[in-house]
Amino acid sequence: MSGAIRNRYEFVILFDVENGNPNGDPDAGNMPRIDPESGLGLVTDVCLKRKIRNYIETVKEDEAGFKIYIKEDVPLNRSDREACESLGVKETEDKKLTESLKKLKKSDPDADIRLRDYMCENFYDIRTFGAVMTTFVKASLNCGQVRGPVQIGFARSIDPVVSQEVTITRVAITTEKDAENKNTEMGRKNIVPYGLYRAEGYVSANLARKVTGFSEEDLELLWEAIINMFEHDHSAARGKMAVRELIVFKHSKELGDCPAYKLFDAVEVKKKDEIINPRKYQDYVVEIHEEMIPEQVEVKRMI
Repeated sequence: MSGAIRNRYEFVILFDVENGNPNGDPDAGNMPRIDPESGLGLVTDVCLKRKIRNYIETVKEDEAGFKIYIKEDVPLNRSDREACESLGVKETEDKKLTESLKKLKKSDPDADIRLRDYMCENFYDIRTFGAVMTTFVKASLNCGQVRGPVQIGFARSIDPVVSQEVTITRVAITTEKDAENKNTEMGRKNIVPYGLYRAEGYVSANLARKVTGFSEEDLELLWEAIINMFEHDHSAARGKMAVRELIVFKHSKELGDCPAYKLFDAVEVKKKDEIINPRKYQDYVVEIHEEMIPEQVEVKRMI
């Protein structure tokens, strides 16, 4: 696709949380996610991508080419049908839609490519992260799964975190019957007093060119979204969260100049020697060992 990025990228995100729950675990009563072996805090890739999607939706407001495919209260099939209508298929029932798409595939071998291109052109998160489009899968079209050029791993805290359970009270009683017997109700809130988390990500120029058309404009918007992904998502439950560093590695060519792990290893984050229990970002030192980075790779600290 024309206009796609031409350079491979890797990036490191450092973000912290203070007195909040960055990513609750539904299998553990919504307590903060923690690696049971190391005690390090975890934040899933899905959680981070949700923040990025929310930011894009906030600033672009469904602008043409920047819609969001995976969002709250909008069935995926509704967006799938938009692409089908672009090819003249307008059935409203799922069964009829699937049959029509199968017929379309027989008469037009490139229908799956045209559907895929429509979704990539109109939905920013598909162009960025990829997607599995269920309607198309049922119709046996190859565009049902799009692999995106941008991938983000789990975030892991630099040091072990402690999940602290805080008891809270409220004066609003739920029912009239309860109000006859008590004046307050008790509750609990799970927080991490402080944690600095590190996530690593990848941007494939090869996939951008061959599949989704992820462009330079899309890339700049991605950096903006990562930097600001917590700024419009504040809540009492999540506490004080902020992105502290975005370190970007730009390769000189599409397939890259060195393995990604060498670049990630060049970023060292450690607490200061005199600090025992870190409680703020300033308790850490972030150092980039430039001697470990090939000359062809450009390093940029976005914050």
